[in-house]
Amino acid sequence: MGTTMLGDLLDEAVLILEKGAVGTDARREAEELAARVLGVEPGGLDPRRELDRRSVRRLRDLVGRRAGGVPLGHLTGRAVFGGLELLVGPGVFVPRVHSELVLAAGLEAVAGTQAPTVVDLCAGSGAIGLALAHARPDARVHAVEFDPVAADFARRNAARRAALGDTGVTVHEGPADRAGALTGLAAGADLVLANPPFMPDTADVPDEFGRYQPRQAVFGGADGLRVVRQVVEAAAGMLRPGGALVVEHGHLHGATVPALLRESGRFAEVTCRPDQDGWPLYSSAVRTEA
Repeated sequence: MGTTMLGDLLDEAVLILEKGAVGTDARREAEELAARVLGVEPGGLDPRRELDRRSVRRLRDLVGRRAGGVPLGHLTGRAVFGGLELLVGPGVFVPRVHSELVLAAGLEAVAGTQAPTVVDLCAGSGAIGLALAHARPDARVHAVEFDPVAADFARRNAARRAALGDTGVTVHEGPADRAGALTGLAAGADLVLANPPFMPDTADVPDEFGRYQPRQAVFGGADGLRVVRQVVEAAAGMLRPGGALVVEHGHLHGATVPALLRESGRFAEVTCRPDQDGWPLYSSAVRTEA
C-alpha cells in the first residue's frame, strides 16, 4: 500500500468541505482539522509529511463530520475570536466572525470612556466580553450566561485569559432578565453587548445551527425575539444615561429590533448595521435620561 501525503489529503479534504457547503474557507478548515489530528499548529503543517493509517482515518472522519455540519470548533476544541483563542466544544455556541463587528461597535462606543463598565449578555463562551477586556485592559467586564455548560466554558476561558495577563472578567450564571441583580448594576453600566438567540423556533436553518449548535443559543421563541426583549429590558435597567447597547439580531430582524428599541421609550440614536455581506446584523442605541 502506498503512502499518503498530507498535502494530498488536504486537497481531498478541501473538495469534500466545499461540496458540503460548510464554512467560508475550506482550505483553512482542512488545515485546522489536520493540525488537530497531528498535534501541531496549522502554520506548522508540512504537506510533504507522510501520514500513518490511523492519522488518515482520523482526519477523514473529522472532515466527514465537518462536511455534515458539525461546527469546526466542536471538532477542534478551539475557536479564534477577536484575536483570542478560546475553548469551545459540544454544548456551547461557537462564536462567528460576524460577531466581531458587534465587538468593534462596542469598543467604538466606549472609546472615550475611562475604565468603562461593560456587560456581555448571553455570553456563551465569553468571547465578546473577553475580547473587549483584552482590547481595553481598564474595563470592568461582566459576562452573563444562563446555560450551565456554556457558563462553565466562559469561566474556563476567563481563567485562561487572566493567567495570560488580561483583565479579569466576572462570569455570572443566570438569565438575561436577571442581569441587573446578578451584576449588581443599576444605571451604572457604560456598555451592554449581547448576542442572544434570535431565530424563530420554526426557522429552517443549516444543520450546523439547527442540529449541532445548542438549541437555546440559536432559537428565541415563536418570533425569535423572546430573549432579545429580555436584553432590551435588562440593558435599559443597567445602562447609565448616555450608555450604549449593541445587540446582534441577524437579517430577519433588521426592522423589528430597531422598532423594539424605539418603542421602549428608553433609547435614542437607534441604528441598524449590516454584516460583511450587507445583511442586517446588529443594532445599537443610546440610553436616554428617561
